[in-house]
Amino acid sequence: MHLIVGLGNPGRQYEYTRHNIGFLVVNQLAASLKATFRPAQGEYWIASCSLNGLDVVLMKPTTYMNNSGIAVQQFLEAQTLPLEQLLVVCDDIQLPLGSLRIRTSGSDGGHNGLASIIYHIQSENIPRLRCGIGSEHLPTDKSSMVDFVLSEFETDEQEIVGTMIQHAADACCVFITKGIVSAMNQFNNIRPATTEI
Repeated sequence: MHLIVGLGNPGRQYEYTRHNIGFLVVNQLAASLKATFRPAQGEYWIASCSLNGLDVVLMKPTTYMNNSGIAVQQFLEAQTLPLEQLLVVCDDIQLPLGSLRIRTSGSDGGHNGLASIIYHIQSENIPRLRCGIGSEHLPTDKSSMVDFVLSEFETDEQEIVGTMIQHAADACCVFITKGIVSAMNQFNNIRPATTEI
């Protein structure tokens, strides 16, 4: 089994915000694999499906971003799953809009959702797919950063975001079927899409 965890905040008001890119990616993945999310016996929604004969579970924690680790811990307590078969999908303000970075492990990089998962799982050896949300709209004042990540993408960013979501969903599929090294080789070098001619 593989577990793909998209990070975000539940609630319609957060649905299309920058901080919810993880939710948007697993939603795209669920649509392509014809899977439907449903409440589980824990603080998360899951969608069960298969890809090339491999069992896949997609997860959206309902704990809100800063407590994402609670949901992941609940799942791992109920299911035996090697951490290398877990992939966390999240946003990253330090990456240019449209770019992807896949890593096998590492620190939280200042991301509260990742920090919560690392804390609750007690390991930094958690594969993660970071989706770039940095842009010219990024505020220089750090006190405005919360408002930025909880804002929706600008009109001129939407095409780039749509392409990034599709690339991220494709990267998840490669992670599941071919492993993280193949996913890194294929998607870490993708240049951000642009609307410029």
